[in-house]
Amino acid sequence: MGENGSPARFQLLGPVRLLDGGRPVPVGGPGVRGLLALLALKVNKVVALDEIIDALWGHDPPATARTIVHGNVSHLRRVLRDIQGDHPRGARILTAPPGYQLTVEPGRIDVHRARSLLDRASTEDPEKASELLAEALALWQGPALAGVPGSVRAPELEDLRLAVHGARVDADLELGRHAELIVELSPLVRAAPLAERTAGQLMRALYHAGRRGDALELYRTVSRATLRTLGVEPGADLRWLHERVLNDDLPVKVVEEAKADTTPVQQLPPAVPSLAGREADLAWLDELAERAEAGETAVGVVTGTAGIGKSSLVVWWAHRAARRFPDGILFASLRGFDPHHPPLEPADLLTQFLLGLGVPAEGVPEQVHERVALYRSMIAGRRMLVILDNARSAEQVRPLLPPGSRSMTLVTSRSRLDGLAVSNAAKLRVLGTLAPGDAVRLIEELAGPAGFDLNHALARLCGYLPLALRIAGARLAASAQWSAQDLVDELGNERTRLAALDVEGPDDGVRAAFDVSFRGLPSEVANTFLRLGVVPVVSAGSHLTAAVAGITVAEARRHLRVLTAHNLLSETGRDSFVPHDLVRLFLRELAENELDENDRQDVLTLSVRYYQAVADRARRKMLRIVDPLDFTGVLTDAQTPPLSSFTEAQDWFTAEWENLVEVLEAAGAGGRHDDVWRLARVAHTYRAVYPLLDEWTRLVEIGLEAAERAGDVLGRCWMLISRCAIALTFELPQGCLADAELALELASAIGDNRLVVSANIHLGSALTLLGRHDDAIRTLRQAVEETDRTGDLELRGQALNNCAEAEKRAGRFIEAIGHQVASLEIDRTLGDDSYVVVSLNNLAELSMRIGELAAAEHYVWEAVDLTISRRFVLQEGVLRLTLGRILRAGSDVDGAREQFAIALKILADANPKLAALVRAELTDLGEGP
Repeated sequence: MGENGSPARFQLLGPVRLLDGGRPVPVGGPGVRGLLALLALKVNKVVALDEIIDALWGHDPPATARTIVHGNVSHLRRVLRDIQGDHPRGARILTAPPGYQLTVEPGRIDVHRARSLLDRASTEDPEKASELLAEALALWQGPALAGVPGSVRAPELEDLRLAVHGARVDADLELGRHAELIVELSPLVRAAPLAERTAGQLMRALYHAGRRGDALELYRTVSRATLRTLGVEPGADLRWLHERVLNDDLPVKVVEEAKADTTPVQQLPPAVPSLAGREADLAWLDELAERAEAGETAVGVVTGTAGIGKSSLVVWWAHRAARRFPDGILFASLRGFDPHHPPLEPADLLTQFLLGLGVPAEGVPEQVHERVALYRSMIAGRRMLVILDNARSAEQVRPLLPPGSRSMTLVTSRSRLDGLAVSNAAKLRVLGTLAPGDAVRLIEELAGPAGFDLNHALARLCGYLPLALRIAGARLAASAQWSAQDLVDELGNERTRLAALDVEGPDDGVRAAFDVSFRGLPSEVANTFLRLGVVPVVSAGSHLTAAVAGITVAEARRHLRVLTAHNLLSETGRDSFVPHDLVRLFLRELAENELDENDRQDVLTLSVRYYQAVADRARRKMLRIVDPLDFTGVLTDAQTPPLSSFTEAQDWFTAEWENLVEVLEAAGAGGRHDDVWRLARVAHTYRAVYPLLDEWTRLVEIGLEAAERAGDVLGRCWMLISRCAIALTFELPQGCLADAELALELASAIGDNRLVVSANIHLGSALTLLGRHDDAIRTLRQAVEETDRTGDLELRGQALNNCAEAEKRAGRFIEAIGHQVASLEIDRTLGDDSYVVVSLNNLAELSMRIGELAAAEHYVWEAVDLTISRRFVLQEGVLRLTLGRILRAGSDVDGAREQFAIALKILADANPKLAALVRAELTDLGEGP
């Protein structure tokens, strides 16, 4: 039995021990001490057996864990009986399903005694409070819970120690013990500069000890550490203290001063230390404030996608503009998109504001309408700013809008809240991403410079989204071993980019921010959004969306606008909806996780068929069709965009080209090779009219590979013809003849006479390119004769044109003119403007060769007018070259120089080979390149 049979005491603030008086009693190893600590921390409460097992062994307990706990409980009971006997106030361990309960007076456990001393000190004068708190601090005999398994954690014990220490220092400050406190607190602040309460106490001690300069230097040190580590300025209390020290106006008894303070309500949370960019948005907020000062209604809604920086912008501006609102600032987070809590009800928000305005709790009305009336009466006529952060809906906001015209309200939301514009004349501001330079500056504020190229690459990979930029900057600042190049490499992989922008908290990363927005969508809109995630397009319109979601175009348009209202898409043009780069990656991940393989394949099939059908319709408005592919009956008129003219077809291809190629590549990766080559061949028509070497080559190579993988002879033949067309357009002889010969061999094997003729036309043109003019003319004249026999106007016009080109290069100008005039006649009959331009250019060159300069100039100007109206950029460059040569031949040197300069400007990027010819022409005229 212990001293006089006294009850045991428990020590947790240091090595975990059971004490008999002042004598430690052996209880066993770490597992037993851990069990004792768990029971003592929750004294007089039941601790479940499963909770004990989890705390002692984590997620990998032994099979005998329950038996071990039962045995250790029995052992502790015997030890307690040995030192306490049957003392009426002795500690007992009771079996209390679903676990065990330690029953003892809380004061016999040092943790609970420390809490009791802290509570008592709060009601005592400074002298007595200091004594009580010093007694509480003396209970710590080392790191809390020493000697127990590492899985047993109680972080609240460190919080308790800090609270006790902070309260004791506050008491000593009021007692004027400044010199002693400087000695005590200085090493603590050096070791933990982010502990703002301790730093503030040291600032007070320094100031009141006559060391005002040291107090200011301490603030600068803490501020730098906070900015470097957290990316924010110190909290409001420390900033307030800094301002008082700067103004040499810091009273000793701060608590008494605060009680007497009658300053207006100021509920603003801390602001970010600086705001990168946003000058136009800040100016918009300033203008809104000026409206309020002028007595006009001033309600602003700041909206944008998750992570765009809505709250940061508004809070930062509010701190800067606080002087405009002398009657105070009210702030509330409405939790509109909180994944763990429902949005706050207007009734609760009204209560929060009324209490902030000084209404006592008992004075808050029970009825919501009465709260609204009281709130409005209290702020009527005042010049106040009300900030409603993270709103879900207009209905959540309306009761909180001030009635007067002198106040200003700012609402932030991921939704546009268009209803507020209708009912309350709210002004809408949609935030975009940061400018590249501002994005780099934000990263550098957090992590320091890492080289121009690296930081710009980081900013670009973060999509210039402030949340992503802050996470990237914080990751770099957190570890000296983590370089900007490492992070660029990780973000550079689209499959790992979102994971790289996650943070430790489950709801703070980029992916989590987007997920909250997605989960708030109506189910039918969410399904449409998911299906768009399968289609690897840069932008989506209502017709494509309708095709892949299986809905009408009108429904698709409505769904896209809902997604835009939730800031998951941006409408960048008429019927063109684009996700942010990171939203696109999130959406792709989401589709892969939430749609099964069959659904994804179905969506991809629908997207390929859509582009085949619409591209086929578009190409038939632009150029003669010589291949047999026909998708015009796949979609109805209502399911396709309006393509009633050449210009509309051209605009559709221009807008959809990148999407079309992305779908091609995705379909190829999914093994849909037959669909791929057909779509590539259909889209080839657009590039034949608007040739860009890299884009055209990429398209044709995708199509040819798909045809080869599918083992489709017809597909291989047409794609070889397409590749040969590229070589002819850009005069690239490498491989052109081989492609034409193989295409002819395949066409002959198929037995398709029309395909044979088309292959022969390309073979003849390839021979022309190689300078084998006689062979070329013979081959092409055979093609002309065959088309004359079959009456095939499309192929006949093409054969005549190519034959004329071969004859021109062979110097047979009269024969060439005859064939070219016949070709032009067919081109005009078929309404084929692209071929008309080619024929007119050839006739201009031929006329110049035979000295008919007036006719030559007439032909070329007609063609130039047509290229300008049809936006045939490359063709215009070729014509300007021809026109310059005609003018030079007519001794109009200035006119020739002007046309060559225009041609060079057009061709410099579009066709470097022709651009070199133009430079040579300018050199001949005495002009530099």
